[in-house]
Amino acid sequence: MRVTGRVALAAALAVGVCAATLGAHEGASEVPDSPSAWDFLVLSGLAVMGTLYARGRRRCGCDARSRTKLAPAAFWTGWFAMLVAVLPPLDRMAVERFSAHMLQHELLMLVGAPLMIAGRPLATALLALPTTVRRAAAARLRQPGIGGAWGLLISPVVAWALHGLVIWLWHVPMLYEGAVHHEALHFVQHATFVGTAVLFWSGLVYGRYGRAGYGASVFFVFTTLIHTGLLGAVFVLAPAPFYTVYAERTPDPVADQQIAGLVMWVPAGLVLTLTGIALFAAWLGDAERRARHQRPLGSPPGG
Repeated sequence: MRVTGRVALAAALAVGVCAATLGAHEGASEVPDSPSAWDFLVLSGLAVMGTLYARGRRRCGCDARSRTKLAPAAFWTGWFAMLVAVLPPLDRMAVERFSAHMLQHELLMLVGAPLMIAGRPLATALLALPTTVRRAAAARLRQPGIGGAWGLLISPVVAWALHGLVIWLWHVPMLYEGAVHHEALHFVQHATFVGTAVLFWSGLVYGRYGRAGYGASVFFVFTTLIHTGLLGAVFVLAPAPFYTVYAERTPDPVADQQIAGLVMWVPAGLVLTLTGIALFAAWLGDAERRARHQRPLGSPPGG
């Protein structure tokens, strides 16, 4: 109960900070976009998810908790990364600096989303619901239509294509600047970033790709590394700013754009590289286990 109370208190404080910032920035002429009602929606979602997760963990049996000791640490690290990304000062800075906006995106897609998914949020949150509601929700999720659609969305090609398409589309100047100027469009931008990241990472963590196994995961991680690194390199090497909105708000827009490109290129690339290496090692281990199981009894290791 104390864990749930602390989560609810933290969420309430976050909403309060956002409300105070909204009141303080209303009418600010130097920065046209300020925290709005959309921020309350995001914070409310995080608060609800955190509360349900805390209750679900409390209701887990001792055996289940012992088998998933690292899950809560992963979930809460990802949850706080999401919170940092959507609260001031980073959210405030993202309106003025391309580099801060890029850091915000990477926290959402490469830290928050995968770590929360690793924490098994859906199964844990379901445990927090009343028994009748939980059974109805579980039955609905097991329906062929919903299960089949989810399986399709997290399949490697679909999740990889959707996530990559969303990243590149939102960096088209017209769409990107529209998101900076309009809070509702900014919400849609972040929702699609996080949504497709959830599909991408869910496929990597929980997906089953048949005989391709981990090999498919390795391929899609490294191709994501390549195309996002290419986009980051474009920002680093460009001689002029891509987005006029930052040229008007940033003293040195080219340097700020180069920092943004480096954020996408280097730290994000490191996360994807380490993920790919881990998946490759798991792939080799899985292949070795299959080879041992298929080896005739009594045959030498090399035969």
